[in-house]
Amino acid sequence: MVARNIGVNVTPPTTECDDPHCPFHGTLPVRGVQFEGVVISDKMRNTVVVRRDYLYYVKKYDRYERRHGKISAHNPPCINAREGDIVRAMECRPLSKSVAFVIIEKKSHEGTE
Repeated sequence: MVARNIGVNVTPPTTECDDPHCPFHGTLPVRGVQFEGVVISDKMRNTVVVRRDYLYYVKKYDRYERRHGKISAHNPPCINAREGDIVRAMECRPLSKSVAFVIIEKKSHEGTE
């Protein structure tokens, strides 16, 4: 089975899976926001927690401050992101109460760059 085109310029995974919530091998459409972050927890089944660092402009001091956010994302078996991996996630329909993103690409391990 060939990975389907999800409409985003990413390299599709080399392994196949039978997950219905996989954007490449299932029927889950992706849309909207996409971001990069580091996986900080992979203890849930098929779900990872991704930390996204960003800069926030403080108008009063005319400077930027560093902030971060943690987002839960679905982890398809064909991508299989683990703790420490740098991943790209994209918005999808809500899969549960706290999961509305799915991992679409695993870049590398944080310590190997």
